[in-house]
Order: sequence, then C-alpha cells, then structure tokens
Amino acid sequence: MFDQFRNKFPLADEKWNEYINLFNRIEVPAKTVLLKEGDISKKLFIIEKGCVRVWFNNNGKDLTTQFFFEYQSVASIESFMKKFPSQVVIETIEPAVIWWIHKQDLDKILEEIKEISVLRDRLIDMLFQRTFDYMKYFVSFIKDSPTQRYLNLIEERPQVIQRVPQHYIASYLGVTTVHLSRIKSKLVHKK
Repeated sequence: MFDQFRNKFPLADEKWNEYINLFNRIEVPAKTVLLKEGDISKKLFIIEKGCVRVWFNNNGKDLTTQFFFEYQSVASIESFMKKFPSQVVIETIEPAVIWWIHKQDLDKILEEIKEISVLRDRLIDMLFQRTFDYMKYFVSFIKDSPTQRYLNLIEERPQVIQRVPQHYIASYLGVTTVHLSRIKSKLVHKK
C-alpha cells in the first residue's frame, strides 16, 4: 500500500523502510470501532481498503461528521495531538484493511522530518486541507438547505452516495432517513 506514497516523500530508502515498519496492518469487519468516544486517541489510521465514518452521540442519536475511504488517514486529531478524550467514535462501515501507527512512533517520525521543508510543507497542507473540509461542512450546515447539501455531496463526493448506507448519509446531512427519501424523490421527479 505504501508504494503509491513513495514518490511523494524525498527520503532515503533505508529511512523510508524504517518508517513503514512502524505501521501495523489489521483486517476488520464492518462496524468495528477503532476509537471510542471518551478514549484518548493513540493511533493514526490509514485505510488501505474500506470505508470509515467518524460520528458522535448526541442524546442517543449518532451524528456522522465525516467519511474516509482508501488511502486517507483518520484520527480524532484533537485527542491524538493534545491527549484530550475523543469527542468522536471512529468506526468501519465496510470490512476494512487498516494500517495504524502509534502516536509515539509518529511523533518520532515528525521530529525527524520537521527540518525537511518539502515534508513539513506537505504535512501542513494535509492538516489545512482537513481544516478546510471541516469549515466547508460547517458553513454548509448554516447556509445550505438539506437538499443543497445532498446535491453537493453527489457532486463532490459521489463515492459516499455509492458506498455508504442511507441512514449514515442522512445522519451526515443532519436529516432523518425519511427526509432523505423525500429529498431523493423530489430530485428524481424534477428530472
């Protein structure tokens, strides 16, 4: 799996292999909780195969905040970086192949590469992209209707529509499954 990332990181083969060996591979079924709400995140996950969702419990209702697919990394970043209890659950939606690295090993890598400007800049870009994604999601909840949020999802992230069960999509859009069915029905009739 890591071969596809190799050309993005200007590291000697020896150092690259050392870092890759710090990752652990697991195969898990759907509905496997990788991180529980309230636990302190000590692992960063990279998805080789499968789909993962991030959600939190709001008075007995689970609200989905993000979906992750192949070759994306996921963690409860605030918990991972600041050692706060996680406010979210990280759970597989599909059977998955996941690679994980322990925080202390990732910290070691980050310490070693921080002086390499290309790597530091790529890491900063990744973090900012995640922040931009969250901001876009947040602003969409304020300014867009559920129908517009659904249309945006179809256009920007079609794999969510193709691979994620409807009740998780409804949760992500902030509507009930009945409301999502109405939205889809209205869109079909408009065509």
